[in-house]
Amino acid sequence: MSRIKNRDTKPEIAVRSLLHRMGYRFRLHRKDLPGKPDIVLPKYRTVILVHGCFWHRHEGCNLAYKVKSNVKKWEAKFARNVERDKTKRNKLLELGWQVKIIWECETKDKKKLKQIVHDFFQ
Repeated sequence: MSRIKNRDTKPEIAVRSLLHRMGYRFRLHRKDLPGKPDIVLPKYRTVILVHGCFWHRHEGCNLAYKVKSNVKKWEAKFARNVERDKTKRNKLLELGWQVKIIWECETKDKKKLKQIVHDFFQ
């Protein structure tokens, strides 16, 4: 667990790279916002959260598979993660920020990712 990165993951870098190529400027992990969001676009008052499908339990995704050992521990961990995500999202919404979520599986296909980002800002 200690070797699992929480910043600068491949999906996060893919999203940041695409945003930069599309001309959007952003800040990373702002400490003054709840949960230190992955990507913050102050000009658009928008926060983008890049979620790993496994850790944040993306429904219907093959990457969010069920663990086979120590099931109780992992299910409790995943439930806490999902609850924490909802809490952070609600706090950001209360502060007037738009919250967009990009899932790890959506970053695999570059065309699809570009369309998702384009749709966010249209």
